[in-house]
Amino acid sequence: MPAKLILIVLVVASIGGGGYFYVNFETTVHYAEDGALERIEINPRTAEPHSDSESAATSDGSSARAIVKAGGRTIRIATFNLGRLDDVKLGNRLVADVLVHVIAKFDLVAVQDIHAENRGVLVKLLREINTAGGNFDYAVCPSTTADPVGHYSAFLFNKASVEVDHHTVQSVNDPNNRFSHKPLVGSFRAVGPKKAEAFTFTLVNVHNEPDNAQTELNLLDDVYRKLLEDGRQEDDIILLGDFGSDGNELGELNNVSDLAAAITHTPTTTRGTRLADNILFNRRSTIEFTGLSGVLDMMREHDLTVQQAMAISDHLPVWAEFSRYEGGQPGYVASKSGRTTR
Repeated sequence: MPAKLILIVLVVASIGGGGYFYVNFETTVHYAEDGALERIEINPRTAEPHSDSESAATSDGSSARAIVKAGGRTIRIATFNLGRLDDVKLGNRLVADVLVHVIAKFDLVAVQDIHAENRGVLVKLLREINTAGGNFDYAVCPSTTADPVGHYSAFLFNKASVEVDHHTVQSVNDPNNRFSHKPLVGSFRAVGPKKAEAFTFTLVNVHNEPDNAQTELNLLDDVYRKLLEDGRQEDDIILLGDFGSDGNELGELNNVSDLAAAITHTPTTTRGTRLADNILFNRRSTIEFTGLSGVLDMMREHDLTVQQAMAISDHLPVWAEFSRYEGGQPGYVASKSGRTTR
């Protein structure tokens, strides 16, 4: 069947068949070296879902073929350096298709390295995701308006799974410009459980430059502690993003008590040369972590060559799974001390 005809079938199926099509079938898109559409495969899903995903994944390092379904007991949070995403890059059909498929797998994605004068490219990416059946929104620093900014990070999230407190979304205060890219902070709540029982957490979206990584890592522990002491009594502070350094070389962050890394050995760059991207959290306070995490292998997932994958990004998405419930199970509610009680 010609590729164009298959695309028409997919669109009709998504409209007429609704969720049934996407739950019971999966598509694999194959591209030629020049990025042109070559063929599309449609196959029944055979794997039984594990937790809220299509397949189980080992903690630390397995690639994920997981499509998270809103409304389950867990959420998956990811980080993805988009590798200088701009209008030209997003205009490449291969890049756009893979980004849509990858981001839609997760409930919340901290993205870095958006190169644009305003939010336009982010709005276009979101439109692509939602046209394909997603229900995503974004959050950026309020200063990222119509004024030229050049470079920024953002949060993309499934509104059926996660809600954001927009008043908390802001860049870290850095009057001396010690960060190459100021970390973006935002507070979120899982959707589904009663508000008193839902998992709440604060994310710090990090993008360190390798040449300045050690200096910036030595600043991030201060950011972490200030967020713990900001009066909001939120003890689930999660740092995620491109740290520009190996997971075992985190500078003064290594002095933060009980700080754990979701990924410890697996390379997170597309060429497999180093571990640069990660998700860090306190293993004692963030007991909502289910123990599942991984690095998404885009080349295997989308049958890409190294060159095609590099055209999308020189980084791979990293993810970790958390319970939707504060304390990891229904019936726990946040107390004034910031801990959970039953």
